Amino acid sequence: MLLLRDVHKSDLAGLKRLAKVLNSVNLPHNEEVLEGLIDKSVKSFSGKIEEPFKREYLFVLEDLRTHFIIGTSMIIAQHGTKDAPHISFQVSEAEHYSASIDKHFRHKVLSIGYNYDGPTEIGGLVVDPPHRSGPEKPGKQLSYVRFLFIAMHRKLFRERVLAELLPPLGKGGRSLLWDACGKKFTGLDYRQADRLSRKNKEFIKELFPAADIYASLFSTAAQKIIGEVGPQTRGVQRMLERIGFKYVERIDPFDGGPHYEAQVADVTLIRQFRSASIGADDFEDAADEMLVGYEPTAGKGRFRSVRCPARFDDRKVYLPARAKEALEVSPGDKVGVIPF
Repeated sequence: MLLLRDVHKSDLAGLKRLAKVLNSVNLPHNEEVLEGLIDKSVKSFSGKIEEPFKREYLFVLEDLRTHFIIGTSMIIAQHGTKDAPHISFQVSEAEHYSASIDKHFRHKVLSIGYNYDGPTEIGGLVVDPPHRSGPEKPGKQLSYVRFLFIAMHRKLFRERVLAELLPPLGKGGRSLLWDACGKKFTGLDYRQADRLSRKNKEFIKELFPAADIYASLFSTAAQKIIGEVGPQTRGVQRMLERIGFKYVERIDPFDGGPHYEAQVADVTLIRQFRSASIGADDFEDAADEMLVGYEPTAGKGRFRSVRCPARFDDRKVYLPARAKEALEVSPGDKVGVIPF
């Protein structure tokens, strides 16, 4: 069985191993960055960061047989503040016509925007390549657990939720849009700019033009990826659309990846959330599978979740013995449940 849980400081080695394999934007092979992500998450889960909208929650997926960390995902309670605005390009269309030469053009236009009171963001979904396929569906578990946690703590999050999807990237993880636009205004390559923006977004506001940028000036290849979803995230796109997300005609200014948003109250998984107490009996029959979340009142962990069959009876839920063991629950403990 796979266990979803809050990240612990002792998970650094596991995350470093995973980051070494992938070295992705979401999980860079940089010990200082990883330590910072873990520390902020631990303080967020424990409530040591008092302002709820400054919290960031990092989840890990652990194989209970090997104790390997095989994936991560995260929630940023609010993406876009006065200290670190959420920056994006609004994508629109401009039409121009000249009667004297009878020429008509439609241009894709990028308008930079800054959001200082942003939405909750789900992101950072990374799965170890050997585990990406198979019946356990680790990517889906890591994706769904974020909605389960939001449903269990609605007041800690904004009314809208954002997902930024990766576009097609070039060889070595290059961004064609950044090469065509951002690099010309900052002199930085994509990886440098992304690393810097994690701590400092001032350079974007000062160096990017405030005026509209016509994408017609870019190469055809760079134009094509604007708002496009890369092959590695098309499954995520389909999942988001199924549960209520829509493309909002905005893109990431670094790579051109599309922004998908939804009202938290309209996300189907959150609407189907149920709270119940653990029943005494074991339930081993085949049934619709659920994602069950539990928050221990004491001990090292702050959150645990498993995928398993479940049966509801009034305000009680009955789970398999192995699921209760992984969750470390006892009869009467309160859990949150969403369909899987």
